[in-house]
Amino acid sequence: MKKAALHNLGCKVNAYETEAMQHLLEEAGYEIVPFTQKADVYVINTCSVTNMADRKSRQMLHKAKKNNPDSIVVAAGCYVQTSEKEVLNDLSVDIVIGNDRKHDLVRLLEEYSLDSVNDTVDDINDGKHDFEELFIDQTKEHTRAFIKVQDGCNQFCSYCIIPYARGRVRSRRFENVIAEVERLAANGFKEVVLTGIHLSSYGVDFEEAVGLLELIQAVNAVKGIERIRLGSLEPKIVTEHFASELSKLDKICPHFHLSLQSGCDATLKRMNRKYTTKEYERGCELLRKYFVHPAITTDVIVGFPGETEEEFEQTKAYLEHIHFYEMHIFKYSKRKGTRAAVMPDQIDEQIKAARSEKLIALGHDMSKEFRKFYIGKNEEALFEEKAVIGDKEYFVGYTKEYVKVAKETDENLENQIVSGRISGMLTDEILLFE
Repeated sequence: MKKAALHNLGCKVNAYETEAMQHLLEEAGYEIVPFTQKADVYVINTCSVTNMADRKSRQMLHKAKKNNPDSIVVAAGCYVQTSEKEVLNDLSVDIVIGNDRKHDLVRLLEEYSLDSVNDTVDDINDGKHDFEELFIDQTKEHTRAFIKVQDGCNQFCSYCIIPYARGRVRSRRFENVIAEVERLAANGFKEVVLTGIHLSSYGVDFEEAVGLLELIQAVNAVKGIERIRLGSLEPKIVTEHFASELSKLDKICPHFHLSLQSGCDATLKRMNRKYTTKEYERGCELLRKYFVHPAITTDVIVGFPGETEEEFEQTKAYLEHIHFYEMHIFKYSKRKGTRAAVMPDQIDEQIKAARSEKLIALGHDMSKEFRKFYIGKNEEALFEEKAVIGDKEYFVGYTKEYVKVAKETDENLENQIVSGRISGMLTDEILLFE
């Protein structure tokens, strides 16, 4: 039996595709081994969101060949798509697979043994590609399954390479999504996360007038699934109708990641974001109107080209005003091939670092405040695994709002939804569940 090892870099969509490729290899009779072990085949699902991601992708490809010089090393994904010539000239790489050919992995491996390997990458941006169907029925996560329902992006934010790496928006058919959710439910999964490169665009490429809301409603009807989470959303998808209809679904988790990037309209315009701070705030207001204490999280880029001290302070004040549960703070990093990389008024790294520190501290305070809201309240948590916290062992899990809780118990609570009372804070990031 041949041995195969896989390594994933990047986002949850990449992680899903890596698990789907593992499933293909298992069905073909491969034994899956850890990436650190000697294998006959190494598959690296690469990332290209930043220059550093490109570098890490190259490092993992070289590490694979070093693990076993006689192995077949497969480079797949976004780095392959954005740096085709570089990958094809890399002596560590034997097979290249772009973002529309991962389903061909086993066939390409078989062809390689016949000395007929592919040596080109299809143009993902030619508008001729359909959604690539991949499937999973298990996942490394024990209680939560990520399901890819959409690929590609039409937004072209000025700092982002992903539209060039993933191509135009392509949506997965309803029936295929539901079939996969049903398989996962049959295998014991209670929570699913709908994810995509630009999830809010789901359905825009369909002739029929259906979109993300209709898909969520269909998933909500699947027996066995008890929780539905959503990946990152664009703010303008949150209309009165969208928020109202979501609130009627008993399985939806009131945990919404609305990508912001900046709290300054001038900066948002340079970023080519398609909303204003006023429109973003309206989305948050609607979620808070229809859900009790929803967890609203976001991404923020500091030090974008041209960001003055005044613009940064506008962003900081805006973040305080919206009052998020969690914020992911990123220092702007030039990405070759994007418009922002050649914009004037690039910001000094020390200024970026100082601004980042301020927002991270703000985010920490707001997260702690959000969690304190639950002390003394009765909540439900889906428990996942044991963990040692301090000098004691607990079972840890998450509420619907994705607040981490810990329960001291001898019971095996894995994949169980349990009701209990939040009695206090075990740490700044974990609540005590009794």
